[in-house]
Amino acid sequence: MSSPLTFLDTPRQDVPHRPIDQRLRDFREVDLPLDEQSIVRQASRCMDCGIPFCHGIGCPLGNRVPEFNSLLSRGRWKEACENLHSTNNFPEFTGRICPALCEAACTLNINDQPTLIRHIEYQIVERAWREGWIVPQPSARRTGKSVAVVGSGPAALAGAQQLARAGHAVTIFEKDESIGGLLRFGIPDFKLDKSIIDRRLDQMRAEGVEFQTSVLVGDDVSFKYLRKSFDAVLLAIGCGQPRELDVPGRSLDNVLMALDYLGASNRVVAGSATRKPAVSAEGLSVAVIGGGDTGSDCVGTARRQGAREVYQLEILPEPPQNSNPQTPWPSYPRILRTSTSHEEGCTRRWNVMTRRLVGKTRVQELHGVEVEWSQVDGRPSMREIPGSDFVLKVDLVLIAMGFVHPQHTGIVEQAEIALDARGNIQTDASFMTSQPGIFAAGDARRGASLVVHGIVDGRAAAAAIDAWLNS
Repeated sequence: MSSPLTFLDTPRQDVPHRPIDQRLRDFREVDLPLDEQSIVRQASRCMDCGIPFCHGIGCPLGNRVPEFNSLLSRGRWKEACENLHSTNNFPEFTGRICPALCEAACTLNINDQPTLIRHIEYQIVERAWREGWIVPQPSARRTGKSVAVVGSGPAALAGAQQLARAGHAVTIFEKDESIGGLLRFGIPDFKLDKSIIDRRLDQMRAEGVEFQTSVLVGDDVSFKYLRKSFDAVLLAIGCGQPRELDVPGRSLDNVLMALDYLGASNRVVAGSATRKPAVSAEGLSVAVIGGGDTGSDCVGTARRQGAREVYQLEILPEPPQNSNPQTPWPSYPRILRTSTSHEEGCTRRWNVMTRRLVGKTRVQELHGVEVEWSQVDGRPSMREIPGSDFVLKVDLVLIAMGFVHPQHTGIVEQAEIALDARGNIQTDASFMTSQPGIFAAGDARRGASLVVHGIVDGRAAAAAIDAWLNS
């Protein structure tokens, strides 16, 4: 560090955001990056502590946080970039949309404000792109082996890049018309501008990765074709089976799954056609069922489309404000989080359950009830509170209740791949499925998770495939 005591007299400086009245007029990214002097000062707050939990327990990728903070604090930006890329293929993604597990595990977070790690990561990689330090790294040798990667989210992209750099011929098969998976069609542009994905794809093309879009494996291309044409297959198909809302009125018009709504909106923002007419929230009263990040993304999207009012409903209790004894440091704390979308206008309600949706052909009302939670035999138990029924006048209902497992129809069924108890693809320690030569990574094997976990899985699966191909 330039000085390991900077944290004593320099407070954390959070990243500012564009004013709400301005950002609601478009889908451009919300954050306003700190200037160079400020970000170097923030990097200097790193304590260089003896046991850096930030890159051990905190970061699934094992990002060497104290090292790149130290380099940045001394103005050695290019070396910081090399350090960051040694563990993370796509720091421009994690620097924008990772929930910053590393910051929760920062030693400063015990009794102070943690180091601004995620935004430092963002600043390093953006500086590297501007300076031209990020260039294709094609393999100097070709192995003559080929790998098919099914899916194009974070796990697929990380795995494909690592395999191509190892000298294998890699082809990505994506069912949608563009590459990126949930990065492209699940995350709104105000959190991740899609040009950020495109520039990394250009690097991967130059490294030899081939992309096949609008190809549904299991339909347009069979599992038998992949087995015959490639030496190994990596399934990174995500966790695409959403958790349903099983209530009367679910089939009414304007009751949509969150990803269908977000995907259509992202296509409109990109200027491309949607498979079905996109539903706009303009002038509507919107209920988002589900209190997680996907629900928050629906809130921000609806507000930009001009929703009259937005409700976000969560069946679980409201988390504590600042600390939670059930998730002590260095764990990622389960506390109340207010996203930039929530700041833009949203009524949030906890401990509520949807009973039914009412309307003629289109939803008009949401009937719900308040609930309370208790512990019964050590397990959470819910009961409805008598007399707490309520009705919301709504024109659009978005179901953002999470995901249960990957889609089983198509390649999973064709390949007769074994599943675990939760319905995810079962793998061994080397990421291989029950079918030799068929591997799985990311949400398809671990269940719905974070972008950072996808990148970790993709890198680890690529290493396992490379070892198997060379054995």
